[in-house]
Amino acid sequence: MRKTVFQWMGLCLLVTTVYACPVRSSEWVSLFDGETLAGWKAGENQETFSVQDGMIVAQGRRSHLFYVGPVADHDFTNFELKAEVKTAPKANSGIYFHTTFQETDWPKKGYEVQINNTHLGSGSWRELKKTGSLYAVRNIFKSPVKDNEWFTMHVKVQGRRIQTSLNDLLVVDYIEPDDPIRRDENVGCVLSHGTFALQGHDPDSKVCFRNIRVKVLPDAPKPKDTRPQSEIDYQKEISKLSAAYFPLVDLHIHLKGGLTIDEALAKSRQAGITYGIAQNCGLGFPVTNDEGLKRFIKSLEGKPVFVAMQAEGREWVNLFSPEAIAQCDYVFTDAMTFTDHKGRRMRLWKPDEVHVDDKQQFMDMLVGKIVTIMKDEPIDIYVNPTFLPAVIAKEYDTLWTRERMEKVIRAAIENDVAIEINSRYKLPSPAFIKLAKKMGAKFTFGTNNGDAELGTCEYAREMVWECNLTKDDMFIPEPR
Repeated sequence: MRKTVFQWMGLCLLVTTVYACPVRSSEWVSLFDGETLAGWKAGENQETFSVQDGMIVAQGRRSHLFYVGPVADHDFTNFELKAEVKTAPKANSGIYFHTTFQETDWPKKGYEVQINNTHLGSGSWRELKKTGSLYAVRNIFKSPVKDNEWFTMHVKVQGRRIQTSLNDLLVVDYIEPDDPIRRDENVGCVLSHGTFALQGHDPDSKVCFRNIRVKVLPDAPKPKDTRPQSEIDYQKEISKLSAAYFPLVDLHIHLKGGLTIDEALAKSRQAGITYGIAQNCGLGFPVTNDEGLKRFIKSLEGKPVFVAMQAEGREWVNLFSPEAIAQCDYVFTDAMTFTDHKGRRMRLWKPDEVHVDDKQQFMDMLVGKIVTIMKDEPIDIYVNPTFLPAVIAKEYDTLWTRERMEKVIRAAIENDVAIEINSRYKLPSPAFIKLAKKMGAKFTFGTNNGDAELGTCEYAREMVWECNLTKDDMFIPEPR
């Protein structure tokens, strides 16, 4: 009897030791038994979390469910975490890491990986940050996964690096600098160590979790940040904008010059900017009908990018059905192609096609074309704004009078059309942007690349600081 007792005690000690110590880096260990909340502890409003059909269901008043179980003594530094997640429409949630148990409020310590496919916010707050984002640190603005479908979230933390993937698609690849920029309420959002937490956001948000697993990676000193200072400074600027909830989105990207979607996504992760990929649609362009537009849209399905139609010329409205157009996240056009009062077709970027008989008359005609386009064409964004042909471009500040600027801005506001800040042409001018902001217009960023080089919205970012733009000045498409 005594021997049996001692054997039993030894077995318990062995089991406790195995599960309380970090597991080997090659092992995936489950954190949820599929039947109970054993090893998990909720703070406030514990009824928000329940186990149903092998899932942890979060729905109810704000609450956070912290892992407090034996694996690694619920204290993780370097790790990989995988969880299968399913959201109901308009749901909001998140998974925290490097956090610690709190009885109330939003967790003060650690990072949150956002879960939000279609939630738009509540009251006056508009929530733009989508699934896979490192909340307010490295945000993405178009979710590649859908409500009512299971998807796998994979979070990997090693040294300075944080990577988030959705269904094996890498969406965030962030390296934390020595002195990261954070909002006052997010000062604890830095790499350290701690546990995981699932978020119950509000009664209208229902999110299910299952198959929650962790792989503990070896501890090692945090490596030195060896990036060039220019890259560190750029990333700090991006962090400053992200901390201000500014939507870093470039809605005018083309797959040109051999640029593939995978290469564009890699550039997007490096830049910390979500892209909108646009197809040129119209007579003489790659897509001229509904079927071509639908094929383009389908080719980007499941990617964390907005999908856009660049409507070319004035004939495009007769080439595509409203139903096909509505499948795009947004539509944009410009006034760089039109027919003048003498019936001459002009493409303003081609000097041999531009006819300027009288500068003032030309400007009045151009402004009239812009106003008519905004009024008559179903567009969301006016791009390449205030572009002038080379023959008169040097007189930009003189020809774009306040009266002309006001006419264009007023037409944009009245027709719910956002104005692009274009980094390729460095348009519109600061004076135009400041006036448009004062009048209440909305803006977007646009690179309008002609080849595979995309840059980092240099002119647009410069205008943010010079013109004091905020998140409330920006247009972002609603999720389809």
